[in-house]
Amino acid sequence: MKGSEALETTTIKKKSKINKERRKQYIAAYVFLLPWLIGFLGLILGPMISSLYLSFTRFDLLSTPEWIGLANFQEMFQDDRWIASAKVTLTFVFVAVPTQLVAALLVAVLLNKKMMGVGFYRTTYYLPSLLGGSVAIAILWKNLFEIDGLINQVLAFFNIQGQGWISHPDYALGTIIILATWQFGASMVIFLAGLKQIPKELYEAAAVDGGTKPQVFFRITLPLLSPVIFFNLVIELIKSIQVFTSAFIISEGTGGPINSTLFYTLYLYQKGFTQFEMGYASAMAWILVFVLGVMTLLIFFSSKYWVHYEDGGKL
Repeated sequence: MKGSEALETTTIKKKSKINKERRKQYIAAYVFLLPWLIGFLGLILGPMISSLYLSFTRFDLLSTPEWIGLANFQEMFQDDRWIASAKVTLTFVFVAVPTQLVAALLVAVLLNKKMMGVGFYRTTYYLPSLLGGSVAIAILWKNLFEIDGLINQVLAFFNIQGQGWISHPDYALGTIIILATWQFGASMVIFLAGLKQIPKELYEAAAVDGGTKPQVFFRITLPLLSPVIFFNLVIELIKSIQVFTSAFIISEGTGGPINSTLFYTLYLYQKGFTQFEMGYASAMAWILVFVLGVMTLLIFFSSKYWVHYEDGGKL
């Protein structure tokens, strides 16, 4: 009996010691997580909850919010400028994202080959994406496409009449799409990493079987690269639907001629920080979150039909 009691006592002490060690580990983990938790609660979750509440109010930043229910959302769908901003943004997304991904993939395929100075070319193509949505790049782009800008000067050299590219409603959005396409460096680097992971044996087997380059590309490269395409597609979708800096600088904050560059985020900014309709702007922000969530879910749902993995698994 004494032996069993001693054994039980020893077991209890060991469990107590283990529990204390685990408790110390948990405390240490939470201490390290505390800065992130404070930032998440204070800078993300808190403002999101506040924004959700404000979306159902009339609030001008100066007076107390007045509860008006769904009035902001109802007004939104009757607002011609809101409808125009949604159309501009969706047009940009459905044109700029595929164009950028195709350009990034083609350049990545070219730079995946062994050639002299390939490192220099990779750096050169990646550099524009480092500058990203900076104000300096937007100003540079604006100066390039102005009536007396470099583009028209080059056209004039060949006796071609230039246009007011950023002041013409038919061309203004196109200049921003070209800017987004030009900044494909980040997607290109990810595609390069994906191409490096494709086994060379597959290409060697295809060469032995007499496969042409188009056949190899569409039957080997694209299927095996589909997870990377999926990743880039989601990232670029999220980034493009939130475009702001280039639209703001190029249109000088007005939305361009006939609202041709009135992006959704730009109109949201105008409503919230120019017209001080913060309740309306909050409602716009939540509509944006909802649409972005739906589009992302659709991509995830469709991925089971076109994203392939080496082990044959699906997402």
